[in-house]
Amino acid sequence: MTKLITTVKEMQHIVKAAKRSGTTIGFIPTMGALHDGHLTMVRESVSTNDITVVSVFVNPLQFGPNEDFDAYPRQIDKDLELVSEVGADIVFHPAVEDMYPGELGIDVKVGPLADVLEGAKRPGHFDGW
Repeated sequence: MTKLITTVKEMQHIVKAAKRSGTTIGFIPTMGALHDGHLTMVRESVSTNDITVVSVFVNPLQFGPNEDFDAYPRQIDKDLELVSEVGADIVFHPAVEDMYPGELGIDVKVGPLADVLEGAKRPGHFDGW
């Protein structure tokens, strides 16, 4: 049975304990709405690591001003079921407020390189904090 972890603190506790014991951890970061490509990565991780963690986090910082963060598909129950079927141990599904508890005081501007290719159509996408 896949365990659902919803706080950064609990996930950090699990990772620290695993590291202390020499347990290997496979990590598959996603924004949810899982598909066969994700599940292939989960299966590979399950076969090569002691623990497999799948994060499901729709990151608001990955959306530009004209992109609809609120409309991005969220289906945590289905995602949890899918990864359970292929053997994932943990789904890490934190709230935005837990991931970004306040201003971090750092604002990263990538510069002109971020204005070509995908960046030309998604201004600010590669900036962060």
